[in-house]
Amino acid sequence: MKKALITGVTGQDGSYLAELLLEKGYSVFGIVRRKSTLDYGNVEHIKDKINFIYADMTDIVSLINAMRISGADEVYNLAAQSFVQTSWEQPVATADIDAIGVTNMLEAVRIVNPKARFYQASTSEMFGLVQEIPQTENTPFYPRSPYGVAKLYGHWITKNYRESYDLYACSGILFNHESERRGKEFVTRKITDAVARIKLGVLDCLELGNMDAKRDWGHSIDYVKAMWLMLQQDVADDYVIATNETRTVRDFVNIAFERAELPIVWEGEGVNETARRKDNGKIVVKVNERYFRPAEVEILLGNAAKAEKKLKWKREISFTELVNRMVDNDLLLVEKEIKNNAK
Repeated sequence: MKKALITGVTGQDGSYLAELLLEKGYSVFGIVRRKSTLDYGNVEHIKDKINFIYADMTDIVSLINAMRISGADEVYNLAAQSFVQTSWEQPVATADIDAIGVTNMLEAVRIVNPKARFYQASTSEMFGLVQEIPQTENTPFYPRSPYGVAKLYGHWITKNYRESYDLYACSGILFNHESERRGKEFVTRKITDAVARIKLGVLDCLELGNMDAKRDWGHSIDYVKAMWLMLQQDVADDYVIATNETRTVRDFVNIAFERAELPIVWEGEGVNETARRKDNGKIVVKVNERYFRPAEVEILLGNAAKAEKKLKWKREISFTELVNRMVDNDLLLVEKEIKNNAK
């Protein structure tokens, strides 16, 4: 039985990856931070199948201990301060976790079991002010946020440990991937949650930032399969994981409202752009400058040809199905919330 250690196990990707590895017969260990009360997050439904270890990405001693306890054959480093907007407010904390934390985990692997295979969750945000379209493994990086900069350090230190210590260490340069388990602070989940609330009459209007920002969106279920595939290869390498399609935030909003059977029509442009319901004319979407980034990433579009060829990976969930799943899930959650509040 293979043993896997997952940092960030309670998050979106960590939970889907844990499910995948359990299905494949792995013994799964998950790192959690010690709090007054343990929050199992997205793995609440499988918490009895995961071996939890208390550790912290900023404490190398605890990570060394986690490696020894787990005896891990595979390490998936998914832990991060992953909200881009917060990285401007907490740049040092973001660097501690997303940059130095990766070095701590790599050192723990090198010290305890240098034969273990290591996966680093890199990000398309490293491309930032894109130098070419689409982006591949060879596209120069130009991060535009403290998050992107910290993640770029994590990406390069992983490559450095692979080349310096002959570790099996690889990075997945994952483009935006969402799901029903995405946190509400992310724009995609913010949209689907708001659409559900507008549909059910508990919210009047959704406020967003740059409606023209373009992203390459996929579903997390597909992307964690790519993580596993990367660690099953004969030689460690880095891969872009993407859908090869890009959509605007406005596109995401349109499909979400369509799924909720609330067709909308757009008016104005820039900060004055709004969307009205076709049935009653009420404004349901506004642009608010407070949600604009200090340095915007205008377009991300990945080319996953290398992963498709070498890993035999392919995306199965379309963009429209992704949005539909998220809206359907939030409609159920908000409806449940309303019923509970009425009791």
